[in-house]
Amino acid sequence: MRIGILTSGGDCPGINATIRGVCKTAINHFGMEVYGIHNGFRGLLDDNIEQLTDRSLTGLLNMGGTILGTSREKPFKRRASGVFSEDKPAIILKTIRERQLDCIVCIGGNGTQKTAAKLMQAGVNVVSIPKTIDNDVWGTDMSFGFDSAVTIASDAIDRLHSTASSHQRVMVIEVMGHKAGWIALYSGMAGGGDIILLPEIPFDIHRIGDTIISRLKKGKPYSIVVVAEGIATPDGKKPAQYIAEEIEYETGFETRETVLGYIQRGGAPTPFDRNLATRMGGYATELISKGEFGKMVALQGNVIGAVDLEQVAGKLKLVTEDHDLIVQGQRMGICFGR
Repeated sequence: MRIGILTSGGDCPGINATIRGVCKTAINHFGMEVYGIHNGFRGLLDDNIEQLTDRSLTGLLNMGGTILGTSREKPFKRRASGVFSEDKPAIILKTIRERQLDCIVCIGGNGTQKTAAKLMQAGVNVVSIPKTIDNDVWGTDMSFGFDSAVTIASDAIDRLHSTASSHQRVMVIEVMGHKAGWIALYSGMAGGGDIILLPEIPFDIHRIGDTIISRLKKGKPYSIVVVAEGIATPDGKKPAQYIAEEIEYETGFETRETVLGYIQRGGAPTPFDRNLATRMGGYATELISKGEFGKMVALQGNVIGAVDLEQVAGKLKLVTEDHDLIVQGQRMGICFGR
């Protein structure tokens, strides 16, 4: 078999480990030919494709980014007139046919899963692998990249404790998560955050001020506030800046903000993510060998399995208020904005 593999959407730690898991398994175990498609779905439009060998996969396990490059190309997005731009789906199908690719492996987040499902509906054999630091892809308990992002964010929070304590300040740290607060929840809990604000849970700024004042009365002169970038703010104000300004206004305490930004996406993946990526990549190749297409590889419990792509597309996995970390955090006195 001849399979193509692409990475689409934002970069994150573990993509190269996944490419390695797919390709080494395909080449060494199943005797398949593997072709790397550069720059996401754009590579299928430009016919920017090259064959990958076992040798070209050396050194990928701990390497950040993606050797194939990525883009946010959405070939099935319609223009206002209702037609596809430049008839991109037809160009993609032509490239796949001329390259004689029997299957396309799509590594990406929610947008990629949606495009992969449409590609499958167009008659292409597709197997996808979830990739996101936000951990918001529906159908899998965890995606590779998430553990790495949480580790980076937790380390940053750990470092803010010492400076907050030294200056007796309130420190606000903003982490990634537009619609889902998984990074804020996991890193906030792991880093000992006192207040954790998630997009899924509305917050009361007065409650936040009261919590900080209450901590001071208990002899705790500093506080750590962990904020997801997607929390609702008035007039679209920047989350960390808004929360810091409001805390100073409410309490009179000196407050500083830190925006972690793209640091959470860069660098080498954690050992957990390397192993998860390797397992997911290998399972994707196994699905291809069995002719089980239209599937997304998923971690469910501690078992790698698969779910139908059609069930995944267009859905988000969000934090719920009954999550055990939130329940336990509340029992310990951590404020989630209410």
